Amino acid sequence: MLNGEFEKAWLFSDKVLAERGGKPSWHLPRHHQWIWDGSSLENKKVLIRCYHGLGDTIQFIRYAQLVKKIAKKVIVWAQAPLVPLLQSVETIDELLPLHDGVPKAEYDIDVEIMELPHIFRTTVATIPGKLPYLHTQPEFLKNGKDALTIGLVWKAGDWDYRRNIPFAMLQPLFRTLNGRFFILQEAPTAAGWDQCSGVFPGDVSLQQYAQRIKALDLLITIDSMPAHLAGALGVPVWTLLHADADWRWMRDRDDSPWYPTMKLFRQREQGDWSEVIERIVSELKKFEQANARTY
Repeated sequence: MLNGEFEKAWLFSDKVLAERGGKPSWHLPRHHQWIWDGSSLENKKVLIRCYHGLGDTIQFIRYAQLVKKIAKKVIVWAQAPLVPLLQSVETIDELLPLHDGVPKAEYDIDVEIMELPHIFRTTVATIPGKLPYLHTQPEFLKNGKDALTIGLVWKAGDWDYRRNIPFAMLQPLFRTLNGRFFILQEAPTAAGWDQCSGVFPGDVSLQQYAQRIKALDLLITIDSMPAHLAGALGVPVWTLLHADADWRWMRDRDDSPWYPTMKLFRQREQGDWSEVIERIVSELKKFEQANARTY
């Protein structure tokens, strides 16, 4: 899948599915559980379980439109903070907040949301690419009328520290652009924010966070949930990747077939963010010129 050879990956997944032989996986942590047993979804009431991260749900909820084309009913059991935003997905018939119990829904077959690309034998050419597939009204943040509005995120969760950028390394961005950076980092002070570079508009719900992203001219972010959210909303987003990035970004690409409005900036050497920041600075100057305000 790193090489974009999804077809070969599904052949491997077919073997894994057959070897499981219907064995349950409820004893495993949720994000390690498999759900789909290989049965067809056609004319069924389908429960889609969202057992991975928020970004994963945002990326793969696009498959609800494909499920809807063949299923009798589409039920999504998703992380509670996402529920208000997912209500904008027209092909979901029933939406339930995820919890530690069992879903209160009648269904014929269930799948984990990240199993859907396997079910539909997705290739790079057939990734569901209709954007935006999430919808919200923009919440415009106060900014000078001649300034671009750019969001900034530099730290993800703790499970892969390689994705994170020390805040001090971002200073060249603030010195470059005739625009205002909005700090959209969760817990920014704890993440290293100096409390004077850029503007932190305060903590909000995920729905309000999406509204702020929708109003941006550009989001610059590391590989984390906001990158997926901006992409799903159709907002221009520059995603900064470490050298050994996740399979979904594939190899040797500066674009993403998952998100047409996304541009990828990869480390050329593992751990070297300085060179990536230099490229961002150069691209920001071009972006400012291309998006100069006229009144």
